[in-house]
Amino acid sequence: MNTPGLILSPKMTEGFRFVIMDVNHTEGDRVIELNAPEEIYDIAALLRDPERFVIETVWSRATGEQAVSVATSRLHNIAGKYTGKDDPVMLVRTQMNFPATGEVLAPYAIGHYVAGCMRGSHQMPLMPVGLNCGTSYFDGPSLVSCAAFSMHDGKLTEAWDAFAHPFWDAVRDRVSDKAIEMRRQGFIGAAMLPMAELEYTGITEKLGALDGRFTVRGR
Repeated sequence: MNTPGLILSPKMTEGFRFVIMDVNHTEGDRVIELNAPEEIYDIAALLRDPERFVIETVWSRATGEQAVSVATSRLHNIAGKYTGKDDPVMLVRTQMNFPATGEVLAPYAIGHYVAGCMRGSHQMPLMPVGLNCGTSYFDGPSLVSCAAFSMHDGKLTEAWDAFAHPFWDAVRDRVSDKAIEMRRQGFIGAAMLPMAELEYTGITEKLGALDGRFTVRGR
């Protein structure tokens, strides 16, 4: 329903091949290749856990052309400790045998709750912003920007700010409301990342110290 162009292009109806990486596996690139649309539920089963499974590349099954390339490495998995926030970059090819630019951007109107913000340890809505935008509220909210290019004579044009259109102002207002509501949750439950993602922060030492102070009644 998000990408009606899929039914209009003969090339796109043949589907795409997704290469998905298990980023928790640090001894090498552990990947799986799944085809859409016939394995779309298998793809969904993996991608519901974005802390572990992420898309690395997407390929056209009709032409063999690459449609998407994503930076997938996790800093704390490489270093073995918290060393900073992950700021992944994604390159997406649009038009012709691929979804239109607007179809690629459409999901960012949702403001999905994602990992990020203060010390990279909280859940906050993803806000589409202009290029070179700063951050202010709770070291967030989580931000995404988009530079769009056209190709002329084998060279890229100057970048066009895809989220500068007035449409996105309304999205940003709604994302701001979502961010405020989530921060009202404080540190409880879904407001912060699951403990497995926090094990690289100082809370691990605190929990370790407290663990030794527990006693078992009746013994």
